[in-house]
Amino acid sequence: MNKQNLLDTLRQIVGAKYVMTDPAKTERYRTGYRFGTGNAIAVVRPATLWEQWQVLEACVAADVIVISQAANTGITGGSNPFGNDYDRDVVVINTMRNDTIQLINNGEQVVCLPGSTLNHLEQELKPLGREPHSVIGSSCIGASVIGGVCNNSGGSLVQRGPAYTEMSLFAQLNAEGKLELVNHLGIDLGNTPKEILTNLQEGKYATKDVHNTGKKGHDHDYCNHVRKIDANTPARFNADPARLYEASGSAGRLGVFAVRVDTFPSEKTTAVFYIGTNDTSVLTQLRRDMLGSFEQIPISGEYIHRTAFDIAAKYGKDTFWYIKNVGTEYLPRLFALKAWADRVAKKLPFMPHHFSEKFLQATSKLMPKHLPQTLIDYRNNYEHHLILKMGGKGVEEARAYLKEKFADGTKGAYIECDAKLAQAAMLLRFAVASAAIRYRSVHEKEVEDIVALDIALRRNDDDWFERLPKEIDDKILHKLYYGHFMCHVFHQDYVIKKGYNCEEIEEEMLKLLDKRGAQYPAEHNVGHLYHANDDLKHFYNELDPTNSFNPGIGKTSKKKDWK
Repeated sequence: MNKQNLLDTLRQIVGAKYVMTDPAKTERYRTGYRFGTGNAIAVVRPATLWEQWQVLEACVAADVIVISQAANTGITGGSNPFGNDYDRDVVVINTMRNDTIQLINNGEQVVCLPGSTLNHLEQELKPLGREPHSVIGSSCIGASVIGGVCNNSGGSLVQRGPAYTEMSLFAQLNAEGKLELVNHLGIDLGNTPKEILTNLQEGKYATKDVHNTGKKGHDHDYCNHVRKIDANTPARFNADPARLYEASGSAGRLGVFAVRVDTFPSEKTTAVFYIGTNDTSVLTQLRRDMLGSFEQIPISGEYIHRTAFDIAAKYGKDTFWYIKNVGTEYLPRLFALKAWADRVAKKLPFMPHHFSEKFLQATSKLMPKHLPQTLIDYRNNYEHHLILKMGGKGVEEARAYLKEKFADGTKGAYIECDAKLAQAAMLLRFAVASAAIRYRSVHEKEVEDIVALDIALRRNDDDWFERLPKEIDDKILHKLYYGHFMCHVFHQDYVIKKGYNCEEIEEEMLKLLDKRGAQYPAEHNVGHLYHANDDLKHFYNELDPTNSFNPGIGKTSKKKDWK
């Protein structure tokens, strides 16, 4: 099948409207949230599982590379083409039109189709008093459930660990290059691909067709695993062989149609504490005490360094206000609008680079003050901040512990947040993730780019706060440290001064992390910015022996597009 025949076939399957070939229209799908871009002969947007299967069949027949994509919110370039040195043409399959969620087993489990988002899942489960695996973080920018599973996304919830399931429905190419559909959902749906996919899409199965296969819908052991504070290994990281299973961790090396995952009861009694200190050992001991001896470990524990606080407060102000007043469910529309504005601006020679970011930053200055004075006071007094959320018996445990810990005021301070203060703290924490990108866009004359590291430290690493050697530190404008403190997972964004080589700086930093026994990436998958280790390479080769689904993942390119 030649290129034109392939495009004609794709249009017959999904309709001409949903096969995009104009580079201007496909740019938002071909360009990563933070890194990477590349060419594709088409972006295809199927509406159903059967359409998705037919698209895959056509792509296999045409011997093109397939890159599956949902919300495209990954930050390591793994859900978009990366460079133009592929050995075959590329087709991007974007699944966001198929946002279907089916509740099973009285809502204790769900079946999520390719475009279903965490935000949508939260809304479906809320009336049942239940929650999905992750409730903050990437869910706020429209990330898909399947994307989280495929990328071992960890999230902030201490008790639940990375997104994981052993029940999925997927397509893969066998060693002979033949496309096969594998139904490991534990649901009887028929025999042929058309029967299975159509019945699932339309929910045509009965309770008797849903089986308890003994397979896991989440990592049941993580709540115990994270408590092992003296272990010399990280609690979680992408390449952990214990959490690689078919769709889980597959990172685009399969065509995933559905996952069956567990849901969780919502905690009825919760409390949020905001903690500030100038001594990292105080937080070290707090983490060890809470994980090691509390009857109920924290729901979440989000760390923010003062510099990250400052950048987020200034360059994430509009994000803060948008989520607070409009809601997270509309953020994908905002991203689409931004992409459209940038696409138009590129056609006008008098418009600045990064138009949408600069415009939003300018308008944010007109917005009223957004942070409560309490948070500002903590920022002024303390370098290190922890947003601690407790539930159930853990609430009283934390109250008693913190009261004793900070009794004399020498180690820092804490406050139990009311609803308004808790919301402000968590919105600030969310805003950190995109604030560095905004800073880069606004200060492009001073900034070369961002080096973004996603690392998992050893569970027994008490010296967790990074101190860089002067020869590296002098090349950096700002260091943003934030992350999931209880799991010892940190996101470290470095704003690099103009004129310095970002790739060389990253390589030096990774050498330092290797000496510390850290693992990376922790929860954003290897994408094109990290090397896959031997375990991950072996896993990918088993999933995709013909190297047709998103090749290049985990093979760090020396031609990185840092812009």
